[in-house]
Amino acid sequence: MSQLIASVNPPTDPTLPGGNKIDVATLPLEHTPVAPAQNGGNSPTTGAIGLGVLAGTTFGVWEMSVGTMFDVEAEEIFIVTEGCGEVVIEPFGGLPERHVDLFPGTLMRLSEGMTTTWTISKTLRKVYVTPVNPTVETSNDRQQQ
Repeated sequence: MSQLIASVNPPTDPTLPGGNKIDVATLPLEHTPVAPAQNGGNSPTTGAIGLGVLAGTTFGVWEMSVGTMFDVEAEEIFIVTEGCGEVVIEPFGGLPERHVDLFPGTLMRLSEGMTTTWTISKTLRKVYVTPVNPTVETSNDRQQQ
């Protein structure tokens, strides 16, 4: 989830209280155009909905249409549920540039401050988890070395 999306605080309705379920594939998301400074081509749109808070983290669903966008990331872990594309992570934390293919089942961690380019070839949907208080220290293994 981008810093842009995180700062907007997607609505938390519908919440997902204990014992309830939600169909991630059919959950309607209202899309808005990517900001001009983030638009890398094909005029992509994004949509997100927060589903609740659990143990100091927020979780929800985020989606991006076909196209390319630039972003600076927030601390996040996500799993792709639909679609495909690629995210390019610029050199970060002593690691070189990385190209990561995204497809259903991809589980990925992003660290706060990573500069990324998302190129989506089939509308991508993911379930994300991100800290409520991003200033709380998290373990980043190799990212902080």
